[in-house]
Amino acid sequence: MPERTIAFFEVVTSGSGEQVRVPPMDWDSALRDLATASLQDRMVAKEVTLVGSVATVRQQDHLLLHRVKDATEWLSVMDWNTGQWQELEQNAIRGFVDTSAICFLPFGNVVGLMQGSVSAPSHKGLENWLNELHLFPDTRLVLRPVLSKAEVERLGTAQGASRIEIRIGSHKVSALRGRNGRLASFLRQAQEAYGDINVTMIISVPRGRARDEDRQALLADLQDIAPVAPDAAARAQARLVFAEADGVERSRLVELTEHHITAKRRVSAVDDQGNSIRILSAVDAILDVAGEHERELRAAVGADLG
Repeated sequence: MPERTIAFFEVVTSGSGEQVRVPPMDWDSALRDLATASLQDRMVAKEVTLVGSVATVRQQDHLLLHRVKDATEWLSVMDWNTGQWQELEQNAIRGFVDTSAICFLPFGNVVGLMQGSVSAPSHKGLENWLNELHLFPDTRLVLRPVLSKAEVERLGTAQGASRIEIRIGSHKVSALRGRNGRLASFLRQAQEAYGDINVTMIISVPRGRARDEDRQALLADLQDIAPVAPDAAARAQARLVFAEADGVERSRLVELTEHHITAKRRVSAVDDQGNSIRILSAVDAILDVAGEHERELRAAVGADLG
């Protein structure tokens, strides 16, 4: 059984260029309404077509978000005993979909998501689908990765950054939209000048008290892009400078793309009788991991244990 990644995101609202944390939203009611909605009322057709469905697992409703495969995609099946293959043709009343399983946790607007394949909807697909359906009218929703509070605190308590290395892949610079720091501006300018390119940027500030302000400025620019680094960067690391109680400066290397809260789990495809249990297994895995990390997740989004 292959391992699949479970990632956690926080749903916040966006307005006037700022992301704002809000009290827990009524996801249960939204899913109940969705369960009885028509297919057209659950569908968003933009660059790709997304359709939502509701599955009940552990007496709780959960969301399945499907990406409808384009009619031009080549789909085939193969018999592993004979090696024979056969093309699959989509028709007017049936289609093929890639599916992601999504669980809305009962605190802090936290979402757990597992993609069924690399082409299944990501959290950005979920964000677009939620906003296009207007499940919460007059509210623009944004999904941002839930970051480990310990790593975020390290970034917030540093006195400066002496070196950063950031690698942005093609088509990823758009994740920096809305970031105003110089790092984000440099990366956007590179894309504007050369198109969809891979960019690696290394900035190193020499040692010495005379460069303290430069290290502080580099840290500020780094903090500007840190919330979106897991989406934007293939690699992002920084050497942060800390002032210890004895007056000696010490540095620490931090990985900005690896401190969001994720986990890998194996997902069973069939049960002992050969019946498909992919969705059940995926939802179970998300809920189990959420339970294991509940304290960390709550701390990251400011939701008290109660």
